[in-house]
Amino acid sequence: MQMACHRAIAAAATEATRDATDLARRVARLKEVAPKLRAKGSDEALVLFLSRDAVAPASLVSLRSDRAARRFCDRLVELGAVRELTGRDTFRLYGV
Repeated sequence: MQMACHRAIAAAATEATRDATDLARRVARLKEVAPKLRAKGSDEALVLFLSRDAVAPASLVSLRSDRAARRFCDRLVELGAVRELTGRDTFRLYGV
C-alpha cells in the first residue's frame, strides 16, 4: 500500500514537472513574439495572458474593441504564442 502511494506521488511529480516545463516554454514564446505585436494596448493584454489561466477576448479592454481583441487573439494563435482552449466558434477562451 505504501509503495503504491510512493509510485503515485512520483508519477504526479513527473507529470507536474513536464507541465511546468511546457508552460515555461509557452511563456517564453509569448514574450518572444511580443515585439511583433503592434496593436495599441497589446502590452496590457499580454499581462492578462501571463497572469490568468484563460482569457476571453472581451476582457482585453485595452485593445479598445471586441473585433480588435478577437483579431489579437487569433494573431497570437497564429504565432504559436497562445492556444484556443474551448474548441468552439463563439465565446472562445485563450491561454498560454
